[in-house]
Amino acid sequence: MSGSLIIAHRGESFDAPENTLAAINLAWARNSEAVEIDIHMTKDNKIVVIHDDDTLRVSGKKKVISNSTFSELQSLDVGSYKNPKWQNERIPTLNKVLKTIPVDGKLIIEIKSDDRILKFLKTELSLSKLKNQQIILIAFNVKTLAKAKKMMPEYKMLWLLDLDYTWPHWMLFINKNRLIRKVKSLNLDGINVWAGRILNCNFIEKMHHADLLVFCWTIDQVQKANTLAKCGIDGITSNRASWLKQELTQI
Repeated sequence: MSGSLIIAHRGESFDAPENTLAAINLAWARNSEAVEIDIHMTKDNKIVVIHDDDTLRVSGKKKVISNSTFSELQSLDVGSYKNPKWQNERIPTLNKVLKTIPVDGKLIIEIKSDDRILKFLKTELSLSKLKNQQIILIAFNVKTLAKAKKMMPEYKMLWLLDLDYTWPHWMLFINKNRLIRKVKSLNLDGINVWAGRILNCNFIEKMHHADLLVFCWTIDQVQKANTLAKCGIDGITSNRASWLKQELTQI
């Protein structure tokens, strides 16, 4: 059985529309240990849960999140694209998502907006009454993440890295020592990386030796997940988290 944290990517997004309360609650109902979501800030300073900068992919209508009010976004159906049975799912607020978290659940929050969102995020999290260990913040923008760490040192924070997501692994040279120094210099707690060829046992061992956490995204294949779990990876993000966890218990 895997000792790695299995994280539901945007909720149970294989079966339900991503980043909706339907997908998030389905993950908890299936006993997921953790859920990952994406957050943006609206024109009227509401933190909403959606991956893209705009709503076109999930609603068929294009509204740029940062240029739209929360009320405008609430007019959109973001469930039907997945399946008619999810009709009338709406873009949720972070506040509503925080209220779904069970006592032993974790929420991984990817910050997609610029650093203006941070003071609002700090307030939302502090009002939630969740334990510090139930929240992990992640972001590709390391400057935003570093600022978040200064504002909210009580939460673990992981730097998102593409590694060989875009470029073939043989075209990239990853200086692990330099990466470690960068993460340490910003007081971050680890990294969350693409599960490509560069991510292997040696990579994980090197990060662990520096007392850094290693999470990865996004794995829906049992063998790949099992290999990384055996290497001691701390977290595995999957679109099929509950299924993957069940499959790993049978190995």
